[in-house]
Amino acid sequence: MTRLFSFPNPVNDYSARIVAGFVVALAVITIALDQPWLTAIIAIGFLLRVATGPKIDPIALLVTRGIVPALGDPTRPVPGPPKRFAQGLGFAMSTTAAVLALGFGFVGAAYIVLIPLIVAASLESFVGFCMGCWIFGYLMRFGLIPESVCLDCLDVQARQRRLAGASKQG
Repeated sequence: MTRLFSFPNPVNDYSARIVAGFVVALAVITIALDQPWLTAIIAIGFLLRVATGPKIDPIALLVTRGIVPALGDPTRPVPGPPKRFAQGLGFAMSTTAAVLALGFGFVGAAYIVLIPLIVAASLESFVGFCMGCWIFGYLMRFGLIPESVCLDCLDVQARQRRLAGASKQG
């Protein structure tokens, strides 16, 4: 049971980016076709990914077992804890949208909540910038997330600082 409710570390960045593309598509379809019930589907997907990684979420399974292998299994490992944090933020936003739309009938407000989700997922999918990971890094720097949560993240941050210092000198 513990194995089911675990999150991979590291995460394949290619898989994460493709899953984010599906989130963008679902959220855009939700708004464009005025289908507020899809907010619940988006929220359930985030919940499944936060709780189990790609083990039982249909989109994540399609990506990790179908699409990525069909692309030749490209792999770029990135630390898992920031990705899980990002999924948690997506869950919070999509659940808020679902409650607004389905619980209270505030469909317009729900769609407004989906807009930052679309922006963040688009940045992840199309540019490779994980906003949740970026926030996670700042929370670590400010001591709100203990270093023990992601020792790999410290290595990434140290490399980024070294690269930034080298580019300023060069």
